[in-house]
Amino acid sequence: MPIPAFGFPSEVGRAVVTIWLRGFTGQKVPATGFSLGVSRLYSALKLVGKAQSTDELAPVVVLVMDKGWQGDYWRMVQQLRTAGVRAEMYVGTAGMKAQMKYADKRGCPLVVIQGGDERARGEVQIKDLRLGSELASGIASREEYASQRLAQVSVPEAELVAQVRKMLG
Repeated sequence: MPIPAFGFPSEVGRAVVTIWLRGFTGQKVPATGFSLGVSRLYSALKLVGKAQSTDELAPVVVLVMDKGWQGDYWRMVQQLRTAGVRAEMYVGTAGMKAQMKYADKRGCPLVVIQGGDERARGEVQIKDLRLGSELASGIASREEYASQRLAQVSVPEAELVAQVRKMLG
């Protein structure tokens, strides 16, 4: 049953569920039921201003630069969560570019990066994706962007939580 005013189909349906009930009871019991797609209902309610949306910040994403260090990346996530910062570790198998795209698409404010060089120095890179996109919109060349590097900072690993909190404001 489509809801044309909202521009997307509804997820409401009805069905005879006799066969489904037989699987539980072993007997044929006549019945009917319905289902409702809650996510589509919520979207429709938001569209007409009848649902409150939370302005909760998307999580900080810790990128996985080396699968062998996943335990260390998970520890960073735990440190951030313990400090009250929403955080997650990327769990796919993609490279850095795809991981950054994932975080950007989700609206994540920051990503934490620790590759081999940073690890050897005991540091992490924290990239501000919000500031990065603002800066990129006003920069004409890659060289100009690289020279500014305002959206990415390197800090000792021990200062990860403090720096993330500072950058989140």
